Amino acid sequence: MAEKADSISEEESMPKKETGGFRETLTTVILAIFIALGVRTVAYEPFNIPSGSMIPTLLIGDYLFVSKASYGYSRHSLPFSLPLIPGRIFFEEPKRGDVMVFKLPTDNKTDYIKRIIGLPGDTVQLKNSVLYINDKAVKRERAEDFIERTDSKNFSRTPQYLEILPGGKKHYVLEVTDNTFFDNTSVYTVPEDHYFAMGDNRDNSSDSRVIGFIPKVNLVGRAEFLFFSVDGDVWKFWEWAESLRFERFFQGIE
Repeated sequence: MAEKADSISEEESMPKKETGGFRETLTTVILAIFIALGVRTVAYEPFNIPSGSMIPTLLIGDYLFVSKASYGYSRHSLPFSLPLIPGRIFFEEPKRGDVMVFKLPTDNKTDYIKRIIGLPGDTVQLKNSVLYINDKAVKRERAEDFIERTDSKNFSRTPQYLEILPGGKKHYVLEVTDNTFFDNTSVYTVPEDHYFAMGDNRDNSSDSRVIGFIPKVNLVGRAEFLFFSVDGDVWKFWEWAESLRFERFFQGIE
């Protein structure tokens, strides 16, 4: 009788072990999700570049990490912009020339990436494509044309300039013409707690000349470095031998 009782006890214990194993697995998965969300919220978040508005600094098909701690945190630092953070906490002032990700002011949900040109209190204007900040022309130097492949056999050339912002930040911009709407603007005076952002592809960027000033609360983070880049469809891995831009991997963003 004792042997029979022992046998029943062992059989009954087996489902408990299976249940315990499932619970451990579920706990591990949930913990991993919370850790990933935590890193995404407070440390770094990946983004990809779908448009050419930041050429030549960022190319279509670039994948990058954004530092979420660089400007402090707001509700837009959280997944789905959950309204759990009032205003902005642990705020650090952005620097002129930073490449930043922000939520589009017109809908507060679409991610945009541009360069900070105007700080609170600044005046910004373009005259014949030359950038003026606080009534002073920003120095720029003609550089070699930017060459971009348009298809497997053809390439395009675009005039490129090295722009030197007040404070010494240097970056390249593209400028096709000097007489479009984007090249001659009225004077923009940046309000308190707002920023003026522009794309480096000056004639092909919907930036603060179109969408308006960027509220401080809409800042998501500063673009830090690229971790992947592909000239084509990222899912066509069989084409990666020709489409991957290895020279851009782990490149810092200036």
